[in-house]
This record gives sequence, C-alpha cells and structure tokens, in this order.
Amino acid sequence: MNETIVITLAGIGLTALVCQWLAWRVKLPAILFLLVAGIVAGPVSGWLNPETIFGGLLFPIVSLSVAVILFEGSLTLKFTQIRGLERVVRRLVTSGLLVTWVVTTVVTHWALEFPWELSLLFGAVAVVTGPTVIIPMLRTVRPTAKLANILRWEGIVIDPIGALLAVLVFEFIISGSNASGLFHTLLTFGQTLAAGTAIGIGSGYFFGISLRRHWLPEYLHNVAALTLVFAAYAAADAIQAESGLLAVSVMGVWLANMPKVPIEDILDFKESLSILLISGLFIILAARIDVRQVHELGWGAVWIFLGIQFIARPLKVLSATWDSPLSWRERALLSWIAPRGIVAAAVAALFALRLEEQGYAQAHLLVPLTFIVIIGTVVLQSASARALAVLLGVGEPEPRGFLIIGANPLARSIAQVLDKQGFNTLLTDPNWDYVRAARMKGLKAYYGQPVSEHADRHLDLVGLGRMLALSPQRELNTLAALRYRSEFGAANIYTLLTSSESKGGATARNGTPKIGHIAFGRGADYDMLSGLLSAGADIRATALTENFTYDDYYRKYFGRSIPLFALNPAGRLLLFTAETDLKLASGWTVISLIEEKPGPEAAKDGGKEPAAGTDGSP
Repeated sequence: MNETIVITLAGIGLTALVCQWLAWRVKLPAILFLLVAGIVAGPVSGWLNPETIFGGLLFPIVSLSVAVILFEGSLTLKFTQIRGLERVVRRLVTSGLLVTWVVTTVVTHWALEFPWELSLLFGAVAVVTGPTVIIPMLRTVRPTAKLANILRWEGIVIDPIGALLAVLVFEFIISGSNASGLFHTLLTFGQTLAAGTAIGIGSGYFFGISLRRHWLPEYLHNVAALTLVFAAYAAADAIQAESGLLAVSVMGVWLANMPKVPIEDILDFKESLSILLISGLFIILAARIDVRQVHELGWGAVWIFLGIQFIARPLKVLSATWDSPLSWRERALLSWIAPRGIVAAAVAALFALRLEEQGYAQAHLLVPLTFIVIIGTVVLQSASARALAVLLGVGEPEPRGFLIIGANPLARSIAQVLDKQGFNTLLTDPNWDYVRAARMKGLKAYYGQPVSEHADRHLDLVGLGRMLALSPQRELNTLAALRYRSEFGAANIYTLLTSSESKGGATARNGTPKIGHIAFGRGADYDMLSGLLSAGADIRATALTENFTYDDYYRKYFGRSIPLFALNPAGRLLLFTAETDLKLASGWTVISLIEEKPGPEAAKDGGKEPAAGTDGSP
C-alpha cells in the first residue's frame, strides 16, 4: 500500500512537470493540460483516486496549499502599482463582486433549476478569479502595465473575499434562511473579518521586523515564511473557521508594502513552491470529477458559463470603472479577462461535501459545474485575449528589445545598430555624461543605478525581453544579472567579460558565468571592443546572399571581425556567445565589429560583397 502511494505521488509530480513544460512550449495556460491530465488520471482511467490516497487529509492539504498560493500572490501586491486606480480595484472586489454574485445566482437558478440556496452558494464560489490562472495568462496576453496590475490585484484580493462570501452563504443555509440565520451570518462575517485581519497584520508585522532587523539567518528566511503562513492560517481558523485565507492574504500584502523588508528571495522560493502546489492541486481535484455528473448538468451548465462570461463580467467592469480614467478599449479587455482557478475548485469541493452531508440533493453537482466554468473561461480567454489586446491596442509589444547595462561609447554604438534593426533598447548608467551623450543620439537612456529601488519604480521594461551587460564594472554586471534574471529568465541574460575576467578572473576560473551567457564569446572583452572602436573600427550589418555566403564573409573579414549578433530570415536576433554554434546561410544578417584595413589594402580586398545598402555602418 505504501509503495502504491509513493508511486502515485511521484506520478502526480511527473505529470505536473510534463504539463507545465507543454504549456511553456505551446504558450497556453498550464491549467488546460493539468485539468486534462487530472480527468484522464481520475474518471477516465481510474489510476488516481484522491480519497483513497489522501483519505481525511485531502481537504487539509488543499486548504494549506491554497493558503501558500494566496500568500505568494499577495507578496506581489504593492500599493504604488495601482496609484490612481485604487478606486477601480476597490470597486471590482466589492460592488463588482456583488454584481457577479447576483447575476450568477439568477442564471444558475434559471438554467439548472437549482434551489435558491444552492444558487446563492454557487454564485459566491464563482465570483473569484484567482492568481493561479490570471498571472500565467497575463504572461501570454501581455496587456499594458496598468491593466496587468488591476487584473493581478483583483485576482489575488478577491480570492479570500470570495471564499469568505461562500462561508457566509453556507452558514446562512445551514442555520436556516430566516431572521435568526441572517443574524448568525452577520455575526460570523464580523468574527471572520476581525480574526483574519488581526492575525494577518500581526504575523506580517512580526515577520517583517524579524527580516528587517536580521533576527533570522538568511538560510532560514524561506523556511520561516512557509512555517508562519501555516501558523497564521491555523491560528486564524482556530479562532474563527474559514478565516485563514484572509489572514495569509493580509499577511502577504502587509509584508509587500512594509518598507525596508527584503522579500525577494522569499518571493522566488514561494513562486516555485506555488507552481508545484497549483499543478498538483489541479490534477488531484480534476481527478475527483464524476463524468456522469457532467452529463447530468446538460446544456444548463453552458448557459451559466455564457452568463458569467458575457453578462456578469461586463456588468461588473462597467460598474467598477464608471467615471474612471480608463479608456473604453481598456475596459473592453478587462470585461473579457476573468478566468476561474484553484480557489473556486477547492471551495466548491469543500462545501459540496458538507451540503451533501446536510441532505441537499443537487449539492454533488457544484463541483462539475465549477470545473465547467473553469475550463470554459480559461480556454476561451487564453485563446482569444492576446489577439483582442492587440486589436484594441492595449497590449505590450513583443519583448524583442534589450536592457543594456552601461551607456559608454561601446554600449551606445551597439544600441544604435540594434535600434536600426528594429530592436528597442534602453541604456542605463549612473554616469550623467554617458546618459546625456546617448540621449543626444536619440537613444533611450535611464540615469541611475540599474539595481536600485529607484530603478525598480521608474525603469520601463515594456517590450524588453533580454539584458545585455556592457559595463566595465564586473560587480555591476553581476548584480544586474542577478536582479533581472527574474524579469527575463537566465537564458536571456548576456554579460560581456571585463578585461580582468578574460585574463584569468573569477569567471574564467570557473569556466562559465554564474548567470546567463558570455556575450560575444570568450575572445572578446570590454577593453578590447572599446579599444577597437576608439581606433576607428565600426559596427556593421552585413546581409548574406547566395552570391555572398558566410564563407565569403569569413574570408573578407578574416582576422579583423568580431561577430556580435546574427539576424535570421524570420527576424529573430541571436547573440554570438561562448556556447553559440550558428549555421548561417543565405537570408541571414551578420552584425559585427569590423576593424578596417589601412590604405590600399582595403581597395584590393576582393570579396563578392552585396550591393550598396546591405552592408554599412549605422
């Protein structure tokens, strides 16, 4: 038996990994693959039976996992991100929530002939959107920063509020739908709000002070954060049932906005842990679906999904954005994006079980109905939201550009070539003379340290997908690589060696840089490239054709060319690095730093170079 459980748990983990990888490959939300995997593993094949594997621990595990997910999401909520839009977010999670609740309740009662009690409960469950699906969808859709922040705030804040609303409706149902039941419900609401808020603020403040005053060694930060999340959830739930999710959400928001509290490492750890928990939970909960119950719902479930998507959401956004600075285009995209996620599934599963024990005949249909709404909203919105954002003009451009660390002459020359090829660049440097020179050449440049709190607030990274460190300071390059790894991913971090590194420094001894790639190969370093530029070399873009192949290019510029970039026929820009093995052919463009031959030798150079205009310095 133990061996079977171990094999099943390992199988869930491997399946989750494969689903996440597939989602990354095809650029779709992982929830789609996770739900399919759970349905195949559970009702289709019978391989996974969560009740048999976890027994009475199933819902405590689900509850604690959701607590970690909400805490991780709330750690990203900074009040500065929604400055000027606070009223919109507040309306979305209050009056807008009530609009969604009422519309969903009415449609559910009409479409499935549910009793009003069950319709009210499902309406409460369906108000949540959730970070588990919003945040991955935002990476694909890439709306403007303003819209992304609104959707992220709504998704994270509304989860504990929606769960609290579901608790209140449940308490109202089981205590009797009368005056005494209403009083009991209001009392429960006040107690839950007080317990969750007090525990959340207290835990957040205590942990923030501990981090700020270094009461804990760094290697215990992540462990302490996870332990305190569990403790806050348990303490709040012990004082007042179902207040734990509110407590961990308040704790995360408090920490995120507490000044001088280092939470970056905790956030990285929690993000990885959340991916694991989300993946496992979706598979486990999807495995509990009974296909016969889905058939029992019939077309009524489809009508409910359509009502939520095309009536409830637009009315909610209209009421929340009334008299706001948002344009009609921005409101239209907000009206389209509201996928449901793991909290809706977990809350529905919990209360369906409790209502079944109370004798409600149709309570068992809450779970399959919730999953139909989850699948419908995620599939429809993930397939269309990016195209809609582009059509409305409220989507960020493709992240093709470069954040360049340094605005020295070498960095300016490279930025000019990249701009000419259609790739946006943003130079950063604490040297005002360098920044001014860059701006005089028409380049975008930020004056200040790229790894400062000011840069975090003011650097505009829209459209930028890679970082290229071209500073002569090794320490600055390393710090920038560490800072922007989370923004762009380690695969999109490139660092030019300094002269000390290329002549036997730390990177040379270790063999490879700790983060990202060595830009332009190990044979190039900052002093060499800067010296060649000062001596008259320039950076050229040369098109390869059938009459001027890469072999011709190599012979023409042998010994005096350092390849920097290659642009393939599809328009993708690749860097030459220490690991590069590019096969260049006709249709490619090579961008290199080329040292000119002196005097008459240049005129004797007999390469079959393309016609004028295909090879020239910027």
